[in-house]
Amino acid sequence: MSDRPQRTNTYTALPETDRYKQCLFDWLAAHAPLWNQITYRRRQAYFSEDGDVWDADYTDLYDDYAPLLGKATCQQVARKNSEAWRSHFRLLDTYHDESDTTVTEKPSPPGYWGTRDDGYELHGLVRNDLYSFDWDEDTSTLEFGVGDVLEDRYDFDHNERITLDVRGNPQWDGDDSRLELIYDEAANTLRVQHPVRIRPDTVHEQRLDAFTHTLTPENTTRAAAIDVGANNTLALVTEQGDTSVYHARPEFDRFQTLTNRIAALQSLLPAAQYTSKQIQRLYDERSRKRDHACDAAVKHAADWLLENNVETVYVGELTDVLETHWAADVNEKTHAFWSHRQLVERIRLTFEDVGITVTEVSERDSSSECPACGSDAVTRDGDSFRCQTCDVDAHSDVAGAWNILQREVGPMARPAALGAGRPRDAPGPGAYWQWNGHDWTPTTWEQSSPVDQPSVGKPASSQPG
Repeated sequence: MSDRPQRTNTYTALPETDRYKQCLFDWLAAHAPLWNQITYRRRQAYFSEDGDVWDADYTDLYDDYAPLLGKATCQQVARKNSEAWRSHFRLLDTYHDESDTTVTEKPSPPGYWGTRDDGYELHGLVRNDLYSFDWDEDTSTLEFGVGDVLEDRYDFDHNERITLDVRGNPQWDGDDSRLELIYDEAANTLRVQHPVRIRPDTVHEQRLDAFTHTLTPENTTRAAAIDVGANNTLALVTEQGDTSVYHARPEFDRFQTLTNRIAALQSLLPAAQYTSKQIQRLYDERSRKRDHACDAAVKHAADWLLENNVETVYVGELTDVLETHWAADVNEKTHAFWSHRQLVERIRLTFEDVGITVTEVSERDSSSECPACGSDAVTRDGDSFRCQTCDVDAHSDVAGAWNILQREVGPMARPAALGAGRPRDAPGPGAYWQWNGHDWTPTTWEQSSPVDQPSVGKPASSQPG
């Protein structure tokens, strides 16, 4: 069972009655103090000279919280806390491993779910055998139990459980894992994370149900390369020369607007205060919108690759390329807005689920050499890439993906939508995409490529993608 891949269904939910709503919020609010006390005891051991986080005792806390949460839920909180500490130690080992450069900043130990003064994160857990879904064509419900004290407080009948109306349909079918309920205060929405463990032989079939196209092995399958960037989320080129670019500037503008609002609110805080509920809500909203756009781009790109019968993808890997940049807005894109590792992991998970093999390869010099003639006499300014030797005029990330692919598969077809420098290079339908907050919609290179910042004095390879 433990070897089965896990996937997560996501829904929203509403309590059926006000009584259930009040009980739900009391139940959610009891999780964070328990988490915080377990975390406090383990952090005390972690920072002491001879302490061991696994020796920290916390089972006495169950006497206080089981009447509210139920003992099984208390155990789930402790188990999730242990998972957070194990993850921390794995990251710490990677950080200290000189041969592995995937973790460049020393990881911090697990933290707290809010404070009594600032408010707690409303985050609840239910063991896999203690909840049930009832799926129906018109209405669907989720039921789970609470502790004896809450049952008495809200006058529950015998065997009565909190009942939530669920919005959304399960994408994945498998054995239930621990359920998580998270109240999003900014959106006033209760989100349900429903993980399931799936038989490996059914993952591919289940995943394909969400896509329009599939691979057709009887036809010649193809390879493609992806340049993963900050200005352009993804730039894809197939060995047949098909091109698809997902540019991120509008979403970065939205991200930066929220960043400016956060900075303005932080400037108004008292000297000893670093955050507030409103600021945290804005941080959450900023991350959620960024992740939504990236996840949607990856899914859209996967469907596009399936349509083009691509079974092998090479993704640019940046551990030997990424560096700190001189411009403040470039730094924000590289280190805040753009999460390269998170995006690559999403690519790998989504693509491999539908049968597309993903291989990471070095992206070094992919944007500082001309893919047409190999010359390094090139200039790059924002999205513009021009070779001074052979006069190739291209979209810089398309040129980068072209270079990556040629290194892996050898000479290939000239991309059909390099840029707008020549009629033959004019973007075709579906070559460039722009995020409108909900969907990726067709656009043109001219609309998507304003110059963000000057590149005078900077080598072409130092510009973020």
